[in-house]
Amino acid sequence: MASSRAHNPYRSRSDREGSFPRGSAGRHRTAARRGPRPPVPTPADHAPHELMALSRALFDTRDEGEILRLAMDHIAAAGPYSAEAGYLRVDGDMVPSPRDRQVHASAVDRRVRELAGQDGPVTVPGRPWGRALGLRGLEGLRGYLVVTSRSRPTEAEHSLLATLVQHTAAALSLAFAHRCQREDALELHRLREERAALQRQLISVVAELGYQRAVHALMADVAASGGGEEAITRALHELTGLPALVEDRFGRLRSWTGPSRPDPYPEPDPARQDEMLHAVAREVGPVRIKDRLITLVRPHGEMLGVLALVDARGEADEHTVLALEHAATSLALELAHLHNLAEVEVRVHRELVDDLLAGTDEASAYARSEAVGHDLHRSQYIVVVQWSNRTADDSFAHTVGRAASAVGMRSLLAPRSDHVVLVADDRPHARALYEALARETGTRSGTIGVSAPCDSLDDIPHRYEEAQRALEVRRHSRDRYGTTFFDELGLYRILGPGNDHRELETFVHEWLGQLIDYDSLHHAAMVETLSRYFDCGGNYDETAASLAIHRSTLRYRLQRIRDISGNDLANVEDRLNLQVATRVWTIVLGGHG
Repeated sequence: MASSRAHNPYRSRSDREGSFPRGSAGRHRTAARRGPRPPVPTPADHAPHELMALSRALFDTRDEGEILRLAMDHIAAAGPYSAEAGYLRVDGDMVPSPRDRQVHASAVDRRVRELAGQDGPVTVPGRPWGRALGLRGLEGLRGYLVVTSRSRPTEAEHSLLATLVQHTAAALSLAFAHRCQREDALELHRLREERAALQRQLISVVAELGYQRAVHALMADVAASGGGEEAITRALHELTGLPALVEDRFGRLRSWTGPSRPDPYPEPDPARQDEMLHAVAREVGPVRIKDRLITLVRPHGEMLGVLALVDARGEADEHTVLALEHAATSLALELAHLHNLAEVEVRVHRELVDDLLAGTDEASAYARSEAVGHDLHRSQYIVVVQWSNRTADDSFAHTVGRAASAVGMRSLLAPRSDHVVLVADDRPHARALYEALARETGTRSGTIGVSAPCDSLDDIPHRYEEAQRALEVRRHSRDRYGTTFFDELGLYRILGPGNDHRELETFVHEWLGQLIDYDSLHHAAMVETLSRYFDCGGNYDETAASLAIHRSTLRYRLQRIRDISGNDLANVEDRLNLQVATRVWTIVLGGHG
């Protein structure tokens, strides 16, 4: 409090020099300058009145520096005195008044400090009498008046001077008390404002902590309930009022809670998805991209998915961000748990599939497959999957497993050097797995080979070779992407996948080249007619029905085939070569010229 009251008690008062009515001393000095005048009443007659006026002025003033100035300016009201110096006590030190006479300032100042709070004589040249008089109040010494006189004061003049000093000290004490009161009031107001601000801050902190605890408790309950991704997005939607969603790292929707869900959900662009993930990964915390507030779910640095809020009107605040971050933490735990389970499952599946492909003990294989929920007692199909833009690692194995589950395939799976192998307990659909994987990977550049059914565990290694052969046949065909079943390869099953593709084309051109050229030139279907004729075992009625033409039209076409190709269908060797050529043309070349 004392330090807050430190101030400069002296202010410029040049504009207020005439504020106090001059007493008889002032008039006496004016008369002296004008010359002799008629006798006037003595100072003793006017002193009480001037002191009363001075006292009123002193007590009406609330500025300590101004009080000292008034006392020094009107010291003559008490007698033949002059004010040599004045001091005010500020922070324990005696601060001289700016109105002090500079001629004797240093000597007077030194003497005042020697007195150490006591009254005492002061020597000033040319002045036979001088005193330093302490200005004391209830709170102690408030300052000093250093007064001199050209003659020794009378007892009455001593008494008047003492009265002036007492009134000055009392006025200083009153001004000091008022100043303290004002400062106390200001300090009290400041403290009240500070307390109110702290209370508001405390209320805000308490509310914030309460909200944080509520969010944390809710997300902990969701995680403990095992509700999965849908439970997390539902809780996040309830907390924020905004639609909440989870996507996998490829941008495919896994869960959505709230209104305005797109239907159908847009297919992601792989390039834009990667660009978005890198942009969000470079920032700390959720990132706004268009109308979404996005955070990544990547426990231990591994990208598992994306959690987002749809905030089209920009309503998200710090509470929204807090809820999103807590939800992301819960989702990270959930996805990490699922990821770990999937890794364990893949590891167990891999070991079992490796043993089955290499040949293993049946009893052990049946027991281990039963432990992971797969029935090896059913007929099995070996499925080989290869995608041009994906490495056959655990991540791709997870992708294949999700796609297989999505189309209802029950299987064991394992990644190999350049493909993923599935041991399925039912014949796969011709296109379902391929289409599901195309959606999962975002590209259709994949090939799938499927073996013939396997009724014995001992046959699995051989069926694995069949699936690989079917995949190779598809990869070396002109329509290289899609699914190929080994049992649909027909004649090509005995040709093997290692033949040079150009040799096959040469063979086909040798036997069917003239017919292919004729079809191309005349927009006819001679090669197709010949292929159907062989597929139907040479039966005219079946062939005509499959081509939706009349029997006579078929006879005409077959005759034209003999004429154009120069080959006789009745000749066994010609017939065999033509049949092989049409089968290669259909299976390997895709029926193209």
